[in-house]
Amino acid sequence: MLDLNELEQLIAFADTGTLSKVAEAFHISTPSVTRSMKNIEEEFGVFLFHRTKNRIELNETGKVAVECARKLLEEADHAVQRVRTYDAELKTITVKSCAPAPLWKLLMQLNSQYPEMTISSGICQNAEVLEALHHHKCELAILPFLIHDKHFVSKEYMKEKLFVCVPKNHELAGYKKLSFKDINDFNFLLRSELGFWDAICRKKMPASKFLVQTDEFTMNELVRSSSLPCFITDVVMSDRFTDTAGRVAIPVTDPEVNVTFYLVVRKDSKYQALLPKIRR
Repeated sequence: MLDLNELEQLIAFADTGTLSKVAEAFHISTPSVTRSMKNIEEEFGVFLFHRTKNRIELNETGKVAVECARKLLEEADHAVQRVRTYDAELKTITVKSCAPAPLWKLLMQLNSQYPEMTISSGICQNAEVLEALHHHKCELAILPFLIHDKHFVSKEYMKEKLFVCVPKNHELAGYKKLSFKDINDFNFLLRSELGFWDAICRKKMPASKFLVQTDEFTMNELVRSSSLPCFITDVVMSDRFTDTAGRVAIPVTDPEVNVTFYLVVRKDSKYQALLPKIRR
């Protein structure tokens, strides 16, 4: 049977042209490489080399053998990666979410209920979440609307409301409620990786500019020290530390930002059984 390590040596010989360079690359002796070349010839049952007293080189059949060896090694590597990927998938629950807050909550529940599993997650736009569902790229999805599709099962998960957060001396601080129309043209601090929240804000506030922050510490420092408005939600205010001292939170009345999130799973997925176990 062909030995993959010996085939690697054959390819190295084709690339370098000498047995000594192969020996150096593989940290073995030149006689060991010579034996490997003979073993390969025996397995193929044909001569692969022209040999003279001081030289060895591939013949035409040997060149074909090298091409075949390259393909075999590529296929062997592909087989190893495929098996490893499949094994990892068996031990992984992949979640795609349209927003951060419901994902935080869900990840805590999944990690508690399935400590032996790896939880992989990502925040993206609604269309990307749907694409992941349809193409079996996630086991669980979180969306801000109910899916009416016979191929999926949905469960109401949680609600979230958007607020504008401004310093107490800001011109908007006296409002009891606000709409996107009221705040369009104001520049805002904005966190990255907000999913569909980002898309809504940019769509509803075309005249505004957003100072996007990728680092939570930097964001909190700017919220604390600057006069720029930012967004916050009722979930973040109640469940997660955010430094908003000296600021007031004003609800946004637009219906698009008073959201009900749904957990979605494919009906043919083995993870459909997860839904009853996940608390609202």
